[in-house]
Amino acid sequence: MKGDRHCIIIIDMLNDFIGPKAALRCPEGEKIVPTIRRLLDFAHEQKIQVVFLQEAHRRNDADFRVRPVHAVKGTWGSDFIDELRPEEARGDYVVQKRRHSGFTYTDLDLFLREEKVDTVVVTGTWTNVCVRSTASEALYHTYNVIAIADGCASASEEMHKAGLRDMALFAEILTADEYLKSWPHREGAGK
Repeated sequence: MKGDRHCIIIIDMLNDFIGPKAALRCPEGEKIVPTIRRLLDFAHEQKIQVVFLQEAHRRNDADFRVRPVHAVKGTWGSDFIDELRPEEARGDYVVQKRRHSGFTYTDLDLFLREEKVDTVVVTGTWTNVCVRSTASEALYHTYNVIAIADGCASASEEMHKAGLRDMALFAEILTADEYLKSWPHREGAGK
């Protein structure tokens, strides 16, 4: 595993993507909640930086021309699911976004550079859309990229695998167990 300053990025684990009342439900999303929770708890224990990406559209966002209205800023749908809420007291940082990638028109890159992060670890909903887009832009911004295979989900297993296959061209694909087991073996990791 490359890099020793990691940041766990939790992408769009929001009410409008997770659960039966979600406007743009990611059907496999409920299954990844316990895995991401494990990673989040581990990150807090090890003092690894955590960033929560939060889709927060304006009411008449251009995104709604091609997809249903979802995750409008300030609504229940744009809020985090109860199981995975940012904890400011533990240093979690929230980046609101209006596009697929967490880097597009946000301060994510500035924040990661200020924190001297060199490796992003991506998790969350829509492996083939928001996760892949964020991972791609992380590479463009010269970060090492790790995707947690069992910490991401899409509408179907086929879409999920396609997203992982695309990311495998530039990212290390690991399970949560593989990532967690490798952590103590790196010099200076998380310091």
